[in-house]
Amino acid sequence: MNLSNLHPADGSRKQDKRRGRGPGSGLGKTAGRGHKGQKSIAGYSRKKGFEGGQMPLHRRLPKRGFTNIFRTAFTEINLDQVTKLAGQEIGPKELFAAGLIKKETERVKILGRGEISVSKTIQAHKFSRSAQEKIEKAGGQAVVIGNP
Repeated sequence: MNLSNLHPADGSRKQDKRRGRGPGSGLGKTAGRGHKGQKSIAGYSRKKGFEGGQMPLHRRLPKRGFTNIFRTAFTEINLDQVTKLAGQEIGPKELFAAGLIKKETERVKILGRGEISVSKTIQAHKFSRSAQEKIEKAGGQAVVIGNP
């Protein structure tokens, strides 16, 4: 066996249809495009989703939902994540340093999952009711900062 004997397996390679190469090929003259009409002309292309002038499906279907452009997004952090942090006072700077938020300027909401046993002063833009109760029950403070 050598390089001159190598060839692909039978049936694995199919020859391309050579269109417009004379009457003997079976695909000469109009090259399989038919005689008339938009699609028979060279350079024809249509927009994605075009249905021949019929109202396209993406325009026939009803649109649903609504995106509020005035929405204020909060990064949610649970109490169990906050209790792991060292220090008496915890604010956005400490949360950023710990990697819990991506930017110091992010708005933060503290949620009530987990327990807190040590009294800490936690500063955030918003608190859930359960988180606020747990912080105050442990002898700490939930301080709301900025405009929520």
